[in-house]
Amino acid sequence: MAGENEKILVKTSVKDESLIEIRRKQIVEGALKLFKEKGFHRATTREIAKAAGFSIGTLYEYIRTKEDVLYLVCDNIYAGVMQQLSHISTSSGTIEELQEAIRQYFLIIDRMVDEFTIMYQETKSLPKNLQSYVLNKEFEMVAIFEEILKACVQSGSLKVSDHEIYLAANLIVVQGQAWAFRKWALQKRFTIQEYTNAQIKMCLSGILKEK
Repeated sequence: MAGENEKILVKTSVKDESLIEIRRKQIVEGALKLFKEKGFHRATTREIAKAAGFSIGTLYEYIRTKEDVLYLVCDNIYAGVMQQLSHISTSSGTIEELQEAIRQYFLIIDRMVDEFTIMYQETKSLPKNLQSYVLNKEFEMVAIFEEILKACVQSGSLKVSDHEIYLAANLIVVQGQAWAFRKWALQKRFTIQEYTNAQIKMCLSGILKEK
């Protein structure tokens, strides 16, 4: 979970890197459960410490503010998503590969509905520097689908411009996230598989018509 940028953005008085990793994992796991139950603003740092399994004094050895905890939660969510997306093949340039990548991404969203909802509801509460860092993670997800779409263009499976690739990649990411925000309504008519198939159909109908 911890990366170089995170170490810089969230300061700690502890020098033991392995201990920082363990404690921050506990903080994230405890905070996630707490934020799901009562939201970021209603949760107190004392409650976060209790949920993590240690005292508030120990908590403040690893973070400075409650917003630091929110950042660690958001960063952990993105890290989990990117780790799962990293297993998706991006090089064959086939429409089937594109379809499978979209399916895998939507399934990741379905498994992490609560996490995505928390992240997008609460990111605005972060300080500007942390907010920008977290939101920039979006571009990393978009870039994965850009790479797949570009491979499809290079193989001749698609004939679209760079602007259209960028737009299509963003739309795929957004439509996956829409399942998290609107699942309460969408699941009344769709399973995640049905929703995914419908979104793939609509996405491909737009970018294949120019081929």
